[in-house]
Amino acid sequence: MRLGISNDARPQAKVLLFAAAISIVLWFIPFAELLTYPFRIFVTFIHEGGHAIAALLTGNSVESLSIATNASGETYTTQGGSISQMFVASAGYLSSMTFGALLLVLIRKAVAARVVLIGSAVLILALTLIYGLFKPVISGVAWTGIPFTMLAGTSLVVGLILIAKYAGARLATFFVSFLAVQCILNALLDLKTVFFLSSPFAPSVPTDAVNMANATGIPAIFWAATWITIALGILLLSMRLYVSGRRKQFQLDQPFDQIPAVFPTAIHQGQNLR
Repeated sequence: MRLGISNDARPQAKVLLFAAAISIVLWFIPFAELLTYPFRIFVTFIHEGGHAIAALLTGNSVESLSIATNASGETYTTQGGSISQMFVASAGYLSSMTFGALLLVLIRKAVAARVVLIGSAVLILALTLIYGLFKPVISGVAWTGIPFTMLAGTSLVVGLILIAKYAGARLATFFVSFLAVQCILNALLDLKTVFFLSSPFAPSVPTDAVNMANATGIPAIFWAATWITIALGILLLSMRLYVSGRRKQFQLDQPFDQIPAVFPTAIHQGQNLR
């Protein structure tokens, strides 16, 4: 079956390609990682939040969630059975990919960019206050991670709200598209790194794939390859939904098709191993 971009998807596809092109170009700019740092922190929150939500869905509790200054993260949960451990360990990288794909689909389905930004801010705020502050204080786990986690989380929340409130519809839509690209690229780059670290010849480094190996007895490289396959499947499905036509529906923001070409500046997120 021949796949093509529907006419009403082309304006959004151009913005998405523009966001992806900026991300790739910034890889080759010295010290660009300083500009992309907030995006790295955002994706780390999504990654660790995926672990936390998976733990809750499998009947476990989350003791703490912390973000480090190098944009890595840790989430401590109670341990359930093998199935629960597998679900929790798999949730990190796949959550980053799924969240990026969800942002693409929401924009494509004409959900207002401002609504998406506010929703993202609420998610980050909940993770920061509940699992970055209150639960660590109560459980006494990882107190040292509280200060930077609070600083990073509140800064992201304020930034997302300010963009939602003051940015025009075109810029807000571009920002959501760029954020989606960052989540997707980070998920793929991190999975690539985990795959190589899971090699029997690689140095021993604690990763989610190693946690899966410990829970199941199956080599870590198998789980890394499985996650890559699932992540690519999620990406292909979201892109298929993105380029397909859509029916006329209620729009929460001005129609994207009426928006002219966008030429804002943006920032790129580099690779981060969690």
